[in-house]
Amino acid sequence: MSDAPPLDRRRISRALTRVANAPVAEVLAAIGDSKVRPAFRIGITGPPGGGKSSLINALVQERLSPGTLDTLAVLAIDPSSPVSGGAILGDRIRMDAIADLPGLYLRSLSSRGARNGLCDNVVDLLTLLEVQGFDEIILETVGVGQSEVAVHKVVDTLVVIVPPDAGDSVQTMKSGILEMADIIVVTKADMSGARRMASDLSAVLNERSGRSVPVLQTQADGRGVAELNRAIDAHRNSIVEKRTEETTRESRRRYHLRALADRQVEEALRANPEITEGTLKASYDRLLAALRA
Repeated sequence: MSDAPPLDRRRISRALTRVANAPVAEVLAAIGDSKVRPAFRIGITGPPGGGKSSLINALVQERLSPGTLDTLAVLAIDPSSPVSGGAILGDRIRMDAIADLPGLYLRSLSSRGARNGLCDNVVDLLTLLEVQGFDEIILETVGVGQSEVAVHKVVDTLVVIVPPDAGDSVQTMKSGILEMADIIVVTKADMSGARRMASDLSAVLNERSGRSVPVLQTQADGRGVAELNRAIDAHRNSIVEKRTEETTRESRRRYHLRALADRQVEEALRANPEITEGTLKASYDRLLAALRA
């Protein structure tokens, strides 16, 4: 690592909080329009209780080991509290061991009821962290299911974790997130059934997509994480060979624009309930007028 100045975690937290609660116009003002270097993004998803947080603990220490990265941010999307609507913060507690690592910024955020394992404004937050100059960003989702394929759109390398006892969860994943995984990790490899699970997953992927996806095994004591770290680096290198930094920036800009437009429409509908009155054509015209205002 270089002699980079220490992270101002408090300042970064304040900026994220402002953007997390801001309307579209304020988000645009906060993020600006500078062409920052895209940070390498790693997505971690899998069934609740499958060991995502433990895996991230070990992976962060690997990726921030001496001579590697200067800065790394972890965004953990937590389930929403049914009382306050805020993050339950389970991941922040479980990641306590790594919270003070130099160069690491860790933040838990509420999914706010979003059904795709993320939160509605996650692209704003990822972009803001890039503006802050982070080298890499790890994004952890709430859970996994057929609807939670959105994470694949906002990261470069998608790691899907599967515990040996996943059973029904794997059946749910087969037609969705598994086919988008770049790397699959069977956690709790010391449990019975882990090797069989890894073999079954490899067979499923070969049958459905014909892709050669690494299927690795890890344990809570950190075994297998170094291999996962090397697999992530290998996938990153393959990405660099296929696309330029400008291509990555353009792809992310397009996705971000669509997300902002969706939220702008939602804001207009909430502020102007009369938009939906009358015929569909009249409603559409009023919506366009509200967006132009």
